Amino acid sequence: MKLVEPILAFQQELQHIRRDLHAHPELCYEEQRTADVVAARLAEWGIPVVRGLGVTGVVGIIKNGDSPRAIGLRADMDALPMQELNAFGHASRHSGKMHACGHDGHTAMLLGAARYLAEHRHFDGTVYLIFQPAEEGGGGAKRMIEDGLFDKYPMEAVYGMHNWPGIPVGQFGVVAGPQMASSNEFRVVVKGKGAHAAQPHRGIDPVMVAVQIAQAWQTIVSREKNPLDTAVLSITQIHAGSATNVIPDEAVMVGTVRTFTTGVLDLIEKRMQEIASGVAAGFNASIDFEFERNYPPLVNHARETAFAVEAMKAVVGEANVDTNVEPTMGAEDFAYMLQAKPGCYVFIGNGEGEHRAHGHGLGPCQLHNGSYDFNDQLLPIGASYWVRLTEMSLPLA
Repeated sequence: MKLVEPILAFQQELQHIRRDLHAHPELCYEEQRTADVVAARLAEWGIPVVRGLGVTGVVGIIKNGDSPRAIGLRADMDALPMQELNAFGHASRHSGKMHACGHDGHTAMLLGAARYLAEHRHFDGTVYLIFQPAEEGGGGAKRMIEDGLFDKYPMEAVYGMHNWPGIPVGQFGVVAGPQMASSNEFRVVVKGKGAHAAQPHRGIDPVMVAVQIAQAWQTIVSREKNPLDTAVLSITQIHAGSATNVIPDEAVMVGTVRTFTTGVLDLIEKRMQEIASGVAAGFNASIDFEFERNYPPLVNHARETAFAVEAMKAVVGEANVDTNVEPTMGAEDFAYMLQAKPGCYVFIGNGEGEHRAHGHGLGPCQLHNGSYDFNDQLLPIGASYWVRLTEMSLPLA
């Protein structure tokens, strides 16, 4: 492993920053303190700072030499609305809020790279350090783009990184093409006719209609789309009724659809509505159908992925870079940035949880789990990757 030596020298400082952020989690578009910490550190290192894009976003600008070329490096800052189960010293001090996805570590890794790049400047061009709010469902990437991120700060490529439990520390994973799925939600209200449960013939049972719709929907995935196209259709909630002897007027189904391509998503949305309407009509019921598209698929660009692979190899060696990592049906709003600019999003191994100090929760060290904690051993690895990526992207003449 070839880590950047000066980053190793201030690793403890990065750990302090990371754990401070972990102890003070902030939800999407509320990251005021986090943004203050980021902006103060960047200013301390002589890096110009722009604030306000995406409400609480921060952009640091490091320019060196005369080249007009520029790249962007992105880290997310927000936490999750969930209760932390850990009891170690840096556990969340705010009930119901937790850095359970490692955004505290992502922010610290980019800060580590920022300090080194500002102090050493072994590159020719401009690096935009993008500290993004509201990844966890708030679409902060899209909001920053709408506020002019790529118009005000032109860049030829943008890169992102996420820690990944299960991948060993010191290893990276990436794949060209789709790496994370689109995230979409649906809500269907089946409208029947209430009646006494002992007289079902006098009503139209929306519960039975909902069951028929739920079963029929699964044929979209198993029989209508190409088997080589990955998709998930999960009904996660069914709500109906309030008494054992009453057939209710309505039944509500909600859930999620995940795909790697927009074409498959179009098919599923269209057929879900058609099937639900047809099945309901067959039972003399009706439906209200809502389908909300949240994050698009995250698709890595081939050229930038190949380039990122070389930067990862320069840090951890070829044997520790998996270029065919298994894609995940989880979603990421960095997808919006990759729709607007070429780029690549990589996974950095967070290990299996052995790093957690005494006092961690009893659950696994998995993302969105109350017992999760970012692995501080990643701080110099991730920061070194950002540095090598920058120096290779914007080489000195």
